[in-house]
Amino acid sequence: MSRVTVLPPEKKSVFKLIGELPTLISALIRDEVESLKQELVTRLKAAGIGMGFFAGAAVFAYFGAFALLATAILVLAVFLWPWLAALIVAVLLFAIAAILALIGYRRLQKGVPPVPQSSLDSVKSDVQAIKGVGNYDR
Repeated sequence: MSRVTVLPPEKKSVFKLIGELPTLISALIRDEVESLKQELVTRLKAAGIGMGFFAGAAVFAYFGAFALLATAILVLAVFLWPWLAALIVAVLLFAIAAILALIGYRRLQKGVPPVPQSSLDSVKSDVQAIKGVGNYDR
């Protein structure tokens, strides 16, 4: 049986420890950045897979909406002529589309042109105040 002797750790001087400090700090930062990269890649991969499932769900919901519209037409066809049932559903869909387009148009008009006019006016008044021209608080 061999005997293993454990040597005490080497004692380093304060100057040697201070000299090793930049190397240790850079190694620590490098390891932390690598750890962050690995975690980011793992999270992005999981998010990408989740987005793929959402896209699949959207495709099935899209086709489900068509089946639901066909159901609405068939239910109305029990009480009306089939062509009239289809016409009623189509007119209703076009009316909803027109309302949504009108709301979207009005919202778009509020955002066009995309210039922050109030901020520009504020900057202009600040410049005039610095020049000593115009209305400003003294």
